[in-house]
Amino acid sequence: MSSSIISLKDAVAGSTTVDRASKPTSTGGGCSTSGCGTPSAEAAIPASVLARINDHPCYSEEAHHNFARIHVAVAPACNIQCNYCNRKYDCANESRPGVVSERLSPEDAVRKVQAVAAKMPELSVVGIAGPGDALADYRHTFATFRLMREVLPDLRLCLSTNGLALVDHVETIKSLGIDHVTITMNAVDPHVSEGIYDWVYFNNRRLRGLEAATVLLDRQMEGLDALARADVLVKINSVLIPGINDDHLAKLNTVVRQHGAFIHNIMPLISDPAHGTYFGLNGQRGPSPEELQRVQDQVSGDARVMRHCRQCRADAVGLIGEDRGQEFTMAKLPETVEDTTRERESYRALIAHEQQDKTRQAGDARRTIRALELTEETLVAVCSKGGGRINEHFGHASEFKVYAADSNGLRFIGHRRIDRYCGGGEGDDSKLETTIVALAGIRHVLCAKIGNCPRQQLSEAGITVSDAQAFEYIESAIAAHFHDCYAQTVATERRA
Repeated sequence: MSSSIISLKDAVAGSTTVDRASKPTSTGGGCSTSGCGTPSAEAAIPASVLARINDHPCYSEEAHHNFARIHVAVAPACNIQCNYCNRKYDCANESRPGVVSERLSPEDAVRKVQAVAAKMPELSVVGIAGPGDALADYRHTFATFRLMREVLPDLRLCLSTNGLALVDHVETIKSLGIDHVTITMNAVDPHVSEGIYDWVYFNNRRLRGLEAATVLLDRQMEGLDALARADVLVKINSVLIPGINDDHLAKLNTVVRQHGAFIHNIMPLISDPAHGTYFGLNGQRGPSPEELQRVQDQVSGDARVMRHCRQCRADAVGLIGEDRGQEFTMAKLPETVEDTTRERESYRALIAHEQQDKTRQAGDARRTIRALELTEETLVAVCSKGGGRINEHFGHASEFKVYAADSNGLRFIGHRRIDRYCGGGEGDDSKLETTIVALAGIRHVLCAKIGNCPRQQLSEAGITVSDAQAFEYIESAIAAHFHDCYAQTVATERRA
């Protein structure tokens, strides 16, 4: 999109033809100054820190469009029992934390990462996120990272933990170059968190109730403080549980920021009874998308809030939002793989170069939206399979990325999962009905292509859908779509 559409109202009012830049043909990416949270929060990030997150898909919303991660399942044990967790092994059918198809030894993990790296130049991060806790049996975790550092030194190392054992291992984490650590914290008041955990195993004792919650919280805060002193970037994961901690997470956000957390990820409780969790079996509901957004907006302000989390499996492979893990089971790995370090370096250089163009266009798009002087927030859902572009057929989408446009500009606010409308070339009307329900509150949908039937049904539901901006950058496409809608409105008013 060219800068000529920034003066949108003047252009339309004067019947001026508005130009658009030609659509880029290669993938955009990287991390801009608006990539990891609100623009105001991002503006204060030093360049040295931006360099540490620009290819980490969990710490940067921009990076998740272009960079992949792999979770290696070398940590089966856990030292706490959460009421929302049920670990499953040999499971390929569920997409949630704590689930894996196969557990790995450190040697198997390195072999698997080598095979994935050979096929995915976009791979940038190796993480250990379970299926238990990465530090409950730290020996497997650190053995894996030591091997990884020797064999694939260009990949970032990352671990996820509940924090109970964290403070005991910060020195090792720092020495191994593990630069990103996620701590799952659901409360900073043990009276709130005692209803979230069944037990905590500490110092050879199984603790329950308020005692368990107090010990866990004290250890989590000690670990967070130690990581902050060690200059390790920390992401806090919190599970939003309606009626238990939904009104408490703003306080948690304030506390963890004061103790040095870099970014906060608030995730919805997964409470399907089929998963066999305590909460699921006892009727504890998860939050609606609107409730999740409300809490995320509550804590945002000048804080960095992750909104693109997909609550990945402990053996996830690929871009966030996709999982190619079944392509890389141990039985499918090749005996030998080539060193593809140069290919990854070339890919990163390409993304860094193209990010300059994307950043410019995103800035133009935000100014264009602000020029509309919208009187209320308008939600837009887009179909994208990566690269930060409108590049997915409506019928093939399994989720929408949702953006909010208002008088302040444009911002990413999250995603909504759906069942694919098309299967085997045919649309499923029942799935379209549930998709329309999932689009509650959304007034516009942008996609690469859409059939006449779903287009009409969406229109009847009050949703404007367009494929006119196919393959453009998301922000630019939304701004162009809003320009077209505004121009049509002005034309209609003139005819009236």
